[in-house]
Amino acid sequence: MRTFISDDFLLYNKTARDLYHNVAKDLPIIDYHNHLSPEEILQDKNYTSLAEIWLAGDHYKWRAMRANGISEPFVTGEKSAYEKFLAWAKTVPKTIGNPLYHWTHLELVRYFEIDQLLDEHTAPSIWDKANEKLLAPEMSAKSLLQKEKVKFVGTTDDPTDDLASHAQLAKEGFSCKVSPSFRPDKGLNIEKDEFLPWIKQLEQATDSSIDQYDDLLSGLEKRVDYFAAHDCKSSDHGISVMFYEAATKDEVSAIFHKRLLGQELNKKETDQFKTYTLLALAEMYAEKGWVMQFHLGAKRNNHTRMFKHLGPDSGFDSIGDRLLADPLANFLDALEQKSKLPKTILYSVNPRDNYILAAMAGNYQNNEVPGKIQLGTAWWFNDNIDGMEDQMKTLANVGLIRHFVGMLTDSRSFLSLSRHEYFRRILCNLLGSWVEEGKAPKDMILLGTYVKDICYYNAKRYFNL
Repeated sequence: MRTFISDDFLLYNKTARDLYHNVAKDLPIIDYHNHLSPEEILQDKNYTSLAEIWLAGDHYKWRAMRANGISEPFVTGEKSAYEKFLAWAKTVPKTIGNPLYHWTHLELVRYFEIDQLLDEHTAPSIWDKANEKLLAPEMSAKSLLQKEKVKFVGTTDDPTDDLASHAQLAKEGFSCKVSPSFRPDKGLNIEKDEFLPWIKQLEQATDSSIDQYDDLLSGLEKRVDYFAAHDCKSSDHGISVMFYEAATKDEVSAIFHKRLLGQELNKKETDQFKTYTLLALAEMYAEKGWVMQFHLGAKRNNHTRMFKHLGPDSGFDSIGDRLLADPLANFLDALEQKSKLPKTILYSVNPRDNYILAAMAGNYQNNEVPGKIQLGTAWWFNDNIDGMEDQMKTLANVGLIRHFVGMLTDSRSFLSLSRHEYFRRILCNLLGSWVEEGKAPKDMILLGTYVKDICYYNAKRYFNL
């Protein structure tokens, strides 16, 4: 049976169709936050199978397969690539209502010209046809970026990474700028087991000894400079529970020394270290003109046994519900008082917090750049039609959606770039519905500027591209 991915997929009125087909469809893409591999882009990698490009590392699909009763060997275990693909094909018909159903068929149509519903019966032929297509030059990593007219990719990189692939791509003059993003979570999570080994990595990356807190700040500053030299445009921070605990530098130095000795810290000490260190980093970002991204509220690694077996990012994270308004306001205000608040994007995995973040963003806007503080696009469990519409409606209600910097994939798969199309269709349909309902004028020039800016130009300006 043919799929439902028509030219007018998700476009339910004439205004929406006009906006998408005449304005949004052919705009270039800025994917400013993702987890794509710069090494694979540099290698111009071709993928061997649908299982490799579709299922490896995709915890969205893993969760759906587990929910469908698929045993772990067919999800992340020892079963063959084809057996894992068949398990996914068996799951897909059960996912109607989940964005995975749309994404799966959108990717089959756009990248493989396969206009069939995926299920157990069509799986063998789809596997063969897609795998043959994957070997073609036009399906390599670079070709996929060029096919989608991607102008900028913001990867996610640890401060200790050498950025060699980014440097080589820049030297080659690849048409898509592949820029690193500074993700220092391991250097902030002082309470974690990985903290002390990470300090050793930072020592190696900076060719220096880190015996006291000043050494740590110096090491972080060196890596910020190094990332800036490689044309970094942003930082990124995964913050499960927002913190703010004021401290002096002497207090934080003592806390750091205590941790180097292998002693445990209490919650206040942990929060003091994180607050002081992240404030120091944020000032560095402001100096460089970087964007600071906060991904807030994920409750991670809930399944202890599977975490010990598979590690993080394996599909056992969910939505946290800790309060964030007070510590976030205190943190942002501490920077604003010193005129050191960088451009900032606030994402929440909990949709309950969208209004909190939208209102918070409004506190710190100024004339430096329109929309300096952003309510980030619908993230993770909200990355669906309802979640995207809710995020955009909240932003429009509380702030100015005209300055929204739009969509990102946050994905490890090059095929996920089609989610920009998904977002653009949803955006155009939302604007079109407002027109049809008499909530906005049918001024196609005005609406077209909204679509162009939200889909492309706002991000281009915001990230100084």
